[in-house]
Amino acid sequence: MIDFIVDKYDDIITGMSILAVFVFAALFFVKAGYGRFRTKGWGFSFSNKAGWVLMESPVFILMTVLWLCSDRVCSIPHIALLIPFQIHYLQRAFVFPFLIRGKGKMPLTIVLMGMVFNSVNAVMQGGWIFYVSPEEMYTSKWFLTPQFITGTIVFFAGMYINMQSDYIIRHLRKPGDTGHYIPKGGAFRYVSSANYLGEFMEWCGYALLTWSVAGAVFALWTFANLAPRANAIYKSYESEFGEEFRKLGLKRMIPFIY
Repeated sequence: MIDFIVDKYDDIITGMSILAVFVFAALFFVKAGYGRFRTKGWGFSFSNKAGWVLMESPVFILMTVLWLCSDRVCSIPHIALLIPFQIHYLQRAFVFPFLIRGKGKMPLTIVLMGMVFNSVNAVMQGGWIFYVSPEEMYTSKWFLTPQFITGTIVFFAGMYINMQSDYIIRHLRKPGDTGHYIPKGGAFRYVSSANYLGEFMEWCGYALLTWSVAGAVFALWTFANLAPRANAIYKSYESEFGEEFRKLGLKRMIPFIY
């Protein structure tokens, strides 16, 4: 498996970059069927709590395996690049799902697609950090580079925004309430999908702190996946709340820009 990753690494990166562009375009026409946009057309659905665990856990597990099987398993700089990635997915796979309120469902199709993408992404990120990156690139001096310092700040700022926004969304309704509300506070002062802003910041930060094409491709994928959904959510709020929403002057996902 490791030899395959190393031999085909450039092809994987190229293929994922091209596919991200097609996914970006397609999602403006087909809404990913989870959350408020789930429909029966997506087929069999089950607990979204279980869905999130199944969808997000493979990347955490596979990154751990790639690390433990590498010759860089004891390298502090490489472990430092692994930690932010694993912190995100530890929270996303094993904490976030159990904070979800209600009894929402997620289509099996979405879960399977997420599992495939996350597994390939683990190969991209773990393959670069532990097998493909030049031996002399990540040394103790890397901790003092502008890329690592700036990227780490952006990553954890994005994580804070993401988690704070998820908290705001979870507490929009009181127990038993099924109404829809405009989230407010935090980064929702600037965008209607502040949780997506946070996640996009995380992976832009990760691309910086690793200074890698793999990180950049993941940031591209994050935008390709979330920007169309942020647009759909914006239009949904606009349709449901009309002038009450429009007068807030929010952007969709990136403050003052989009």
